[in-house]
Amino acid sequence: MAADDDRDSMRAETYAEFAALVGGLAHEIRNPLSTIRLNMELLAEDFADTDAESPTKQRDRRARAKIELVRQECDRLEKLLGDFLDFARQETLSPEPGNLNEEIEQLLDFFSIRAEEAGVEVVRYLDPELPSIRLDRETFRSALLNLLLNAVQAMEDGGQLVVRTRAAGLGVLLELIDTGPGMDSETLGKVFRAFYTTKQGGSGLGLPTARKIIEAHGGTIDLESTPGRGTKVTIWLPAPPRLPPRDRPAAGRQP
Repeated sequence: MAADDDRDSMRAETYAEFAALVGGLAHEIRNPLSTIRLNMELLAEDFADTDAESPTKQRDRRARAKIELVRQECDRLEKLLGDFLDFARQETLSPEPGNLNEEIEQLLDFFSIRAEEAGVEVVRYLDPELPSIRLDRETFRSALLNLLLNAVQAMEDGGQLVVRTRAAGLGVLLELIDTGPGMDSETLGKVFRAFYTTKQGGSGLGLPTARKIIEAHGGTIDLESTPGRGTKVTIWLPAPPRLPPRDRPAAGRQP
């Protein structure tokens, strides 16, 4: 047992060192990248007047198009670095007792405009008898928001997203069921791999980061999908055991 504890401690220390290393590297890359992007914006202002049809102005328009391409790539790399830092960060949670339904309701109210713009109807089936659980609200919301965005982005022509909660064993279940195109078994087997993505411009770190956050809460996340029939995400989170009521002292007796 002691040897196992030592190995776990060494792995934790190694991971912490690795996370600090990659975090520092990402920040070192982000700083010059921000400088490049800023200078591209300033350079674009020098080519802003491109209305005339002279050869010089045509050249300016071509230069502006190239500058805009560089700016877009800078934006993409900055997003990738942000996603990578989220993935590499060692999660230190501060869980507090809370109501999962309330957290979902608040996030869906915030998310509703995005869903409406995408033509997605969000249907809520939230069990009112759901037991309380312990959540780190900030990290859990970021994971759930990523999953909601994935579902909406998958339904390019609109559709329906069912959000359902219920008690399950010693915990609670949260299910997200969309009517998107679904995934074949090969794609489904790769979705939790870092940097694997089927989305244009995606980082491939959203789902791995979401799983990392869910597992840090002591939970699990599973995906089921069928081509042409949509995808179902199932999250299980443990509920703390309920303490038995304390015995009341008999009348006339001091506790």
